[in-house]
Amino acid sequence: MANSGKPTPAMRHVYRGTFMHSTQQAPLQILEDALLGVDKDGKIAFIGKGGELNKLSQDFGFSPSEVTQLTKDEFFMPGMVDTHIHAPQYSYAGTALDLPLLQWLDTYTFPVESRFRDLEFAKKVYTQVVKRTLRNGTTTACYFATIHTDASLLLGKIANDFGQRALVGKVCMDMNNSVQHYKETTQDSQDETRRFITELLKKKYPLVKPVVTPRFVLSCTGPLLGELGAIARDNNLHIQSHISENAQEVKIAKEMFPESETYTDIYHKFNLLTDKTVMAHGCYLSDDELNLFKETGASLSHCPNSNISLCSGVLNVRNVLKHKVKLGLGTDVAGGYSASMLDAVRRARDTSKFITIQTPEHETLTFEEVFRLATLGGSQALSLDEQTGNFEVGKDFDALRVNVAAPEGPIDISQEEGPKIQLERFLNLGDDRNIVEVYVAGRKVIPFTEPTAE
Repeated sequence: MANSGKPTPAMRHVYRGTFMHSTQQAPLQILEDALLGVDKDGKIAFIGKGGELNKLSQDFGFSPSEVTQLTKDEFFMPGMVDTHIHAPQYSYAGTALDLPLLQWLDTYTFPVESRFRDLEFAKKVYTQVVKRTLRNGTTTACYFATIHTDASLLLGKIANDFGQRALVGKVCMDMNNSVQHYKETTQDSQDETRRFITELLKKKYPLVKPVVTPRFVLSCTGPLLGELGAIARDNNLHIQSHISENAQEVKIAKEMFPESETYTDIYHKFNLLTDKTVMAHGCYLSDDELNLFKETGASLSHCPNSNISLCSGVLNVRNVLKHKVKLGLGTDVAGGYSASMLDAVRRARDTSKFITIQTPEHETLTFEEVFRLATLGGSQALSLDEQTGNFEVGKDFDALRVNVAAPEGPIDISQEEGPKIQLERFLNLGDDRNIVEVYVAGRKVIPFTEPTAE
């Protein structure tokens, strides 16, 4: 129950109750009757035990009467990190899942994305996707936009206006014969990428940054890939793309770049594999390729809904983790039909169980491990784990306040249960009705406040 008193300026929020998060050592750490303080900059100032209330209140200058007490059915968990989502594709999410990847792109994706030169249409869809993902508990999103610079800048503004932490990428593609006008010249792609980066950085949004975004090898020439690698290096920027999603795609990539031994080698040759790179999918990566990911510090985004929905392939997450490659989860809307990271959590476990059915000696992922992938793992995959991903002093308070017994919610509670079971129920059964508050860098962004950015 929230108290009416307001914390002193030194503390923006102080909460008492159950906190659950992941650490590098443990996929799930449960802190019961804990006290957590968030300072005026939105950072976690302290984490202590409830019994230390008087001492902590003196040390950090707040009154015990100002503490917000969680109920027995509530807990805080870190905000979820969507490491791969196509914002424009949200306009047709839940449809068009009847074709394999390359035909799907030509038939559905490219025609829709070409419409985003219309800024009014872009504003409508981008507002919808940012609001929906925030409601679903996505505090950090790594977005693909389209080739249109101004619309991509608009996505960055909308994410900033609603308070979402985001990496936004203007898509680069100088090869595409399926949809007239939906491609760039090599020079235009380079120039517009530089303009996008310059203008987005000029906005000085605190939580929204650009990410260099070659769509994938099949839509980019070698000269463009090389230039994008140089742009990312010269500006110390994140990089995102796709790799080894579909068997046909892998075959064509190798035919296009016969001098490279593997798909991974193509990106590596053009300096696109760095410790700030996230590549989506990776279903067909060899052990040698995973070793190269580990050596370069590049990460993978596991998008299980999309992999299943487009019949693309299956990622063996256990093998990726064995190679110590950074790994997060992605919704991959609209190849994945859901914009909820809870769906990504469920499909990740389903995929792991499919592998166990086929190979009984496979060690199925636990819900605790997938919880880590959706939170701390995602922040590590995006090289943001110094700022967010779990509840550590000094990190930004990106958090979900979850009520498993939310009125009219999807979870029926028949007996009192411990926090671990509450978390498992939420991950398996919960939805946005259970997410009663969302915080990004200490700012409450859900429920939405008026006026909105619309």
